[in-house]
Amino acid sequence: LVQTKSKKTLAKPGVKNIVLVEGVRTPFLLSGTIYNDFMAHDLARAALLGLLNKTSLPKDAVDYIVYGTVIQEVKTSNVAREAALGAGISEKIPAHTVTMACISANQAITTAVGLIAAGQCDVVVAGGVETMSDMPIRHSRKMRKTMLTLNKAKTLSQRLTLLSKIRLGYLTPELPALTEFSTNETMGHSADRLTAAFGVSRREQDEFAFRSHSLAKKAQDAGLLSDVLSVNVPGKGIVSKDNGIRPSSMEQLEKLKPVFIKPHGTITPASSSFLTDGASAVLLMSEEKALAMGYKPKAYLRDFVFVSQDPKDQLLLGPSYATPEVLEKSGITLDDIDVFEFHEGQILANLKAMDSDWFAQTCMGRKSKVGVLPIEKLNLWGGSLSLGHPFGATGARLVTAAVNRLKKEGGQYALVAACAAGGQVVFDL
Repeated sequence: LVQTKSKKTLAKPGVKNIVLVEGVRTPFLLSGTIYNDFMAHDLARAALLGLLNKTSLPKDAVDYIVYGTVIQEVKTSNVAREAALGAGISEKIPAHTVTMACISANQAITTAVGLIAAGQCDVVVAGGVETMSDMPIRHSRKMRKTMLTLNKAKTLSQRLTLLSKIRLGYLTPELPALTEFSTNETMGHSADRLTAAFGVSRREQDEFAFRSHSLAKKAQDAGLLSDVLSVNVPGKGIVSKDNGIRPSSMEQLEKLKPVFIKPHGTITPASSSFLTDGASAVLLMSEEKALAMGYKPKAYLRDFVFVSQDPKDQLLLGPSYATPEVLEKSGITLDDIDVFEFHEGQILANLKAMDSDWFAQTCMGRKSKVGVLPIEKLNLWGGSLSLGHPFGATGARLVTAAVNRLKKEGGQYALVAACAAGGQVVFDL
């Protein structure tokens, strides 16, 4: 992401300039609270309508819509399309949904960038959505097979025979898995192992959680979270603030018990993001189109990188690998970056990995370490630990926060990073 200051431009000869005009999100709320009667498409529609209203963009000006989500509702598997239709977008406007774990919205954004760069579209809305208040819960596999077979039975005798084979264990429901399919390990368990491997202490994690909530509260009170929409929730009124921001004290945080590896782990409820409902959306255009429509773009989207690692031992280390790759690709250094917005998924281990010559040489095949990421430029308006982490929506929140911080702080370059299940990561510049 690039604004305009005094450093060199990252514009590429012959490559179309792609700009971010605006970004919004619904308030991010603790799952099981105010949004618990909403389905994902309701939240996605709210973000989409909020973006159109904030920008005064005519609905017929949109060329394409891309949304990201993780835990899909089977009734609305293409949630982007359902949200678009519900928002009154013409049925002639295409929309599709992508999924890439916690970087699903990033994938939606980079897909939009590709559509514009290829000349297929000039105006694309990209975003993401997640609701953990209404997760699809399935029958067990044995029960599903029995029910499908029962549906094909032609006689009463066949049906009774199948019904007689049902056992009590068949009725045990299957909850959506929050574990890695390839390793059968939860992300929290993996994060606990990672903190131990890099020597991240419990104290350091408590301090970072305290920092995240304190900065988020400060930003919220100062009106800096201008991307947050007001959403009308039927029967519950207007909600206009995130409700997971809870400034505490170090003494209170120290009392929390480990939640994944008990009793010796170091990850607590404070140092892991809470289950969250929310949606986000950004308006992307070619610069030529934006200017022709009278918009003043907030930032250019210059480059991005996706990388993948071993999901067993390096599940959350993607930012360490992708940082040097995207910087070298763009011809700039860590010191050139004015704003860092990183998903707070075991970020401390990544900071230590980037500052390790051993890690650089042994794991990355580099001669020297990436360097020290300046904490004074990182997530100054809070992050996933405090604002919340709706899996499919966080990526667009990160991008919008980076853009708004660039504008507020007078910076030029912003770097956005997020790790994801499966050992994958994205970096947007």
